[in-house]
Amino acid sequence: MYVCLCEGVTDGQIRDAIYEGCCSYRDVRASLGVASQCGKCACLAKQVVRETLNEVQSAQSALACSGNFVAA
Repeated sequence: MYVCLCEGVTDGQIRDAIYEGCCSYRDVRASLGVASQCGKCACLAKQVVRETLNEVQSAQSALACSGNFVAA
């Protein structure tokens, strides 16, 4: 789905930017130009960033926890 019509940025591109190393909305905005024109997409862009960062952090926590289990 398109998040930023002015720059033609999709939610998938925002997620990919985070998977590739962006760690904040500010990083995503600098990388993709989202919300740099009219700004109407800022709330939705921030929501996608927040949700994706939470997913990434949850996945990292799950991986860290799975390494702690020892087979009996």
